[in-house]
Amino acid sequence: MDSLATQLAISRATLYRVAGSRDALLGDALWALGDRTLARARTRRRTCGVDGVLEVSRRFHDKLRGSRPMRRFVDDEPQTAARVLFTPSGEVHRRAVLTQRDIFVEAGAAHAEADLFDQAFLYVRIMESVLYSELFTGREVGFPVAERALRALLG
Repeated sequence: MDSLATQLAISRATLYRVAGSRDALLGDALWALGDRTLARARTRRRTCGVDGVLEVSRRFHDKLRGSRPMRRFVDDEPQTAARVLFTPSGEVHRRAVLTQRDIFVEAGAAHAEADLFDQAFLYVRIMESVLYSELFTGREVGFPVAERALRALLG
């Protein structure tokens, strides 16, 4: 935050007043990048229904797993990454759930009887488990494992 305040030619106090906290600023930055990546995956979707939802997820997974800056952040600051990505302090998880709910609807994979928020919450938690498996298990878990669980969730 000191370096960023210096680069922006503002005081640390001003930076914290505007950003709120380092976690909030990181969350906003990570969400902006993630949302852009998801938007690209959504526009490239070629199928509908469950397969369309999974297509978007695979594209997002592949892009995020291939991101060196993201991998470096998770490797260098695992506790901060977990806090920002998975808890309210970074708002990334909540935003991802709301976006996933929209993806269900636009792909035609939403079931009228399902609570879309709850379904999206579980879907995102499964995706997070695969995207950041190193934080949980110390090893990488492949997308095909998640795909089976995601397909079952979408029924």
